[in-house]
Amino acid sequence: MELDYKAIGKRIKIARIKADLTQEKLSEMVGVSPTHLSNIETGTTRVSLNTIINIANALHITSDDLLCDNVVKAKVQFEKDIALILEDCDEYEIRIIRDMAAATKETLRRDAHLRKLADQ
Repeated sequence: MELDYKAIGKRIKIARIKADLTQEKLSEMVGVSPTHLSNIETGTTRVSLNTIINIANALHITSDDLLCDNVVKAKVQFEKDIALILEDCDEYEIRIIRDMAAATKETLRRDAHLRKLADQ
């Protein structure tokens, strides 16, 4: 399986921005060049496990936060992602998103047999 480096890079960039850090500052904290960090964030270069760990530590997040798009068992991380998405929603937005999520879940479960056929 090939890792999705673009997804890892996107999560690094989002976490860096939330931490109010520039690429230059984070690259200094991690011990990589700003150009290399930029390439990591765009997914144009492979990132080593050591660098992922150093980035996670510098941003005070877990490696799961960065790698969840690449692993099967990532429910907890995706639940956290959903909570963050909902964090600044008003009453109306929450109601609509809840309705959409319920309808999506119902469709997924109703059509689960199609997933089994596709996997064959």
